[in-house]
Amino acid sequence: MRRNSERLVGKRVRVHTLGCRTNQYEGEAVANALVDSGAMLDDGLGCDVVLLMSCTVTSSADGKCRRIVRRARRDNPGAVIAVCGCWAQHLTEIEARELGIHILIGNRKKHMLPDLLGSFMAGDRDFVMLRDDVLKSVEWDPLFLSRPLMHTRAFVKVQDGCDHFCTYCLVPYVRGLPVSRSADDVVSEVRSIVCSGCKEVVLTGVHLGLYGRHGLSLAGLVRRVTAVEGLSRLRFGSLEPPCIDDELLEMLAATPQFQPHLHIPVQSGCDRVLNLMNRGYSVEDYEGIIRRARSVLGEEVHISTDLMVGFPGEDESSFEDSLGLLSKLRIGKVHVFPFSPREGTEAFEMPDQLPREEVAARMRRALSLGDTLLNEFGSRWIGRDVRVLVEKASHPLGRKGRPILASGLSPSFLRVECEYPDSVVLEPGTEKTVRVEGCFGGVLKGRLIA
Repeated sequence: MRRNSERLVGKRVRVHTLGCRTNQYEGEAVANALVDSGAMLDDGLGCDVVLLMSCTVTSSADGKCRRIVRRARRDNPGAVIAVCGCWAQHLTEIEARELGIHILIGNRKKHMLPDLLGSFMAGDRDFVMLRDDVLKSVEWDPLFLSRPLMHTRAFVKVQDGCDHFCTYCLVPYVRGLPVSRSADDVVSEVRSIVCSGCKEVVLTGVHLGLYGRHGLSLAGLVRRVTAVEGLSRLRFGSLEPPCIDDELLEMLAATPQFQPHLHIPVQSGCDRVLNLMNRGYSVEDYEGIIRRARSVLGEEVHISTDLMVGFPGEDESSFEDSLGLLSKLRIGKVHVFPFSPREGTEAFEMPDQLPREEVAARMRRALSLGDTLLNEFGSRWIGRDVRVLVEKASHPLGRKGRPILASGLSPSFLRVECEYPDSVVLEPGTEKTVRVEGCFGGVLKGRLIA
């Protein structure tokens, strides 16, 4: 008897992925499983299947999910609409049916999608909702990424879930409690990715620093992964401040493949607001972690961060403290987010909610400072050579003798753009050396030299 997933042979599938790096991994891994079942990835209209790897971290993310589903129904009449992930974990069945969703799969069940899609192709077109109470689940979703299909670098998920319960965050309720992937499975996946020709791997998780809480540490996993022959570049997703210890920093300092960038969310530069958020560290703690990271990894390591603006009870003084901390610590890239009240979280009921106009004004100020800080950090590289992993390289016809543009990422996770002559063949996924001649809007501009 044929497996249902074999009925996907020749079917055109469009994949939409929203949200974090963990979602990016899951979107790629599910795409791998569909392609291995005979499906074809397609960004055009009229596809047979539209898949959304969804996000629910903010109300804005929920709105994006709804818009993608509605557009998918309009542009792909007759297609099977499948929605997986965090939004799917708490979306009601009534709304899912009203939106025209056929398959709704929560977290830790995504590996079952190919077979469920095959059932639809076989004519079993009843609505399917598959999800568990993730707060009671300890299972690992056994997805596997054999090669990246949609990126030049590969995200590798090694951890899922969180039990910190920040007062503003829905993540533990939709992702579940912490679980870690076996090191052997991680190494096997990295080896497959590298053999496919991919040079860069990004280790990611919902709360990456909780990897191996009661077993092999994250530092130990780095040792295992970087022993894979052919791996050139290693990065991390976001690391929460309390999880960055000396063992990890010293391992990274001794790892040639590590690319000198750490994303360490601060969320606020005010102790009172951090306490209201239940972040579990103080401003002094955060400053100490940044100082220690630079003392071990070097002053030029790129520290990027997340800043939440407009949390309930954040007064003008608290906000100024946040801006002052970012400047004091010479942070590079700052991701600025407005507070999004999420029903079911403690912060949803907190008093002193700020007017939207005030939050918007503070957003503008924080973004402006972020632009300044990123340009200051990027300007360090003017006149220097950087190795770039090329992500995009344009090859227009009919432009003989005229320079064309390539872009990619430096080791410090800065966007680099360079011109190169059309006599040079430059493919995405290759590493090249660029001499930096300027920094504009946080983007390094230069010329290809090797």
